Amino acid sequence: MNAFSITKNERGIFMDGKKMAYARVSSTSQNLARQIEELKHYVEESNIVVDKASGKDLNRTGFQALKGPLGLRKGDTLIIKSLDRLSRNKADIKNELEWFKENQVNLQILDLPTTMIQLPKGQEWIRDMINNIIIEVMSSIAEQERLTIRQRQREGIDVAKRRGKHMGRPRMEKPAEWDKYYGMWKAGSITAKKVMEMLDLKKTSFYNLVQNEK
Repeated sequence: MNAFSITKNERGIFMDGKKMAYARVSSTSQNLARQIEELKHYVEESNIVVDKASGKDLNRTGFQALKGPLGLRKGDTLIIKSLDRLSRNKADIKNELEWFKENQVNLQILDLPTTMIQLPKGQEWIRDMINNIIIEVMSSIAEQERLTIRQRQREGIDVAKRRGKHMGRPRMEKPAEWDKYYGMWKAGSITAKKVMEMLDLKKTSFYNLVQNEK
């Protein structure tokens, strides 16, 4: 994959398009300041697009805007801090690199200095070969980190369940006579509406309690 070729027009003249940058953190509680400060060495702050969203998929407002009709064009450059700012999914990373290649948008990654260098005309293949190897390794590492985090979360939930901790929303407190009226409702001798009236329950509360009985 030659995702990092210096873009040329049809006459072979190097094009100097606009420079944009992209920064991302995984949640609204995280801070973008460190990434933005580094990116400001290369672009104006007004040219930095940001997202506060998970890297598990590509459905992010800022990133999709960069790829949209008013975003990056042939000959432009996008600068990011690290490869996992694009995604933590290896397949998604490869697809995105292919998009940059097909649209002739130059991608520069601060944590991969080889993507930042300019080589004499005819020698770009050296940089591209090195980048392709590094990116294959880095995207595998990013995906493995994502899978490890998911596994640890799953293990934590399993341990909590074994210790008797309820995960998710707290269970509703049963009304004093719930068991009596629930049994009557199950037997078909009383309607759900009547149970709600007798126990002063809203419809959603009634069916939440029913769900807890399963």
